[in-house]
Amino acid sequence: MRRDPTPHPHDRRGPVGGARALRASAALLLALAAGGTARAGDPAPAAPREARDAVVTLRPGGVVRWPGDGIESCLMAGRRFAPVAEACWFAVDLLTPAGELEVGRSVGDRLETRRVRVTDYPYDVQRITLDDSSTVDLSAENLERVAAEQARVAALWNLPSGPPHFRLPLAAPLERLPEGGRFGSRRIFNGQPRSPHTGADYSAAEGTPVLAVAAGRVVLADDLFFSGGSVFLDHGAGLISMYFHLSSIGAEEGQEVERGEAVGRVGATGRATGPHLHFGLRWHGSRIDPAPLLGSADATPVLR
Repeated sequence: MRRDPTPHPHDRRGPVGGARALRASAALLLALAAGGTARAGDPAPAAPREARDAVVTLRPGGVVRWPGDGIESCLMAGRRFAPVAEACWFAVDLLTPAGELEVGRSVGDRLETRRVRVTDYPYDVQRITLDDSSTVDLSAENLERVAAEQARVAALWNLPSGPPHFRLPLAAPLERLPEGGRFGSRRIFNGQPRSPHTGADYSAAEGTPVLAVAAGRVVLADDLFFSGGSVFLDHGAGLISMYFHLSSIGAEEGQEVERGEAVGRVGATGRATGPHLHFGLRWHGSRIDPAPLLGSADATPVLR
């Protein structure tokens, strides 16, 4: 048997976050605000600019919002995107290193920038023992399967981003949502370190209906090696939700679903120790804690 060198299928690193994000320059933000592309050595475009020192400290995997009137676009790590609900929402990837991250927004002909201070990695270690070691020490056949599945999943983070089909807060993925946990935990399976946990786990009885947190389109619905029965929903505006370890899948790829519609049922398929729902979110490619988007927006850190 060969050891599994690969992460969980939704753990593949996207283009957002990391050291490159922390080194995002003012010249890049200004060029994006003007609709162009910054290149090394190019002079910064002459545009009105307002900047303030960092006022928000955020854990990796967190979300910060910047509300305001007349926002035309939001800027982060070389990516430009539209505001949602009259605010820029900046999602900081789980594996973003500690340091300062510059974000921006364009309002008319003015570019405004702020800095967000990202903390050290704060999450605990989770040690898991599995009786079936085949999901820890993968065979050559399973390694090949996992690689193919990861390629399918990775393509989802680069889907064209249309207008939002969701409102915040998101609906609960279970009718009775217990306290979720383990987001960000560094996992050790049978004594072997693996990728950190990129979603929240909710304990529920097998067969409990799993509900779409917002209207969206099913972009992947299949049985995957690590996550078992899995459904991925694209909600527009760069937001994708994920529902894992399902005992049955109740939606098909390409199907449009409504907020609160059942997309499957709780199970223990894939690499799992018992029935539960793993619920995850990616926003603009960043792996984030679902809790802030399931709660009141007023509880989300705010830039001023």
